[in-house]
Amino acid sequence: MIKSTKQRILVLAPHTDDGELGCGGTISKFIEEGHEVYYAAFSACELSVPSHLPKDILITEVKKATAELGVDPEHLFLYNYEVRTFSYHRQEILQDLINLKNQVNPDLVFIPSLTDLHQDHGTIAQEALRAFKTTSVLSYELPWNNLSFNTTCFIPLEEKHVQKKWSALEHYQSQKHRPYANEEFIRGLARTRGVQINVSFAEVFEVVRWIF
Repeated sequence: MIKSTKQRILVLAPHTDDGELGCGGTISKFIEEGHEVYYAAFSACELSVPSHLPKDILITEVKKATAELGVDPEHLFLYNYEVRTFSYHRQEILQDLINLKNQVNPDLVFIPSLTDLHQDHGTIAQEALRAFKTTSVLSYELPWNNLSFNTTCFIPLEEKHVQKKWSALEHYQSQKHRPYANEEFIRGLARTRGVQINVSFAEVFEVVRWIF
């Protein structure tokens, strides 16, 4: 699916950890194959951080998690939008995305599903389609937010990629109370998607736009 020559791949995460949850195994695989992966997170969710933790803890955690996957620290972009307010800042977010397009010039962009129930996720997905009109786009799966999801693209993974994904997510100690933040779920979902295409593990995506 991905060309053998080095590709530039951009992962758009509305909130820190969304990218790892949706395509952490794929990030690990692509970096292993020599592709350049860039990661942009638009909120560190300070208003949602448990009260006993530092408000900026997710900034520390996303830096550790993306480094675990192999993302170059210079390829990590962090923005400071307040959680659950993205729809009020559509133009600013669109401009940030256009700037990312001009700076990274990606061959492939990963976004949340266009039917994702979280308002911030929906805003990033919609504005990304405007910013990346001439780029291949895949939506990643976040089952707890997806009432429906078209499984139209599978990326096979090996055990080492699933382990890298979980190792990255373990850095998010501030999110360990989330019901999906456990190894059994992460491995189970990867195994389920793998069974669908007769491999050990996989991550699945919706094809939004594909340019050959």
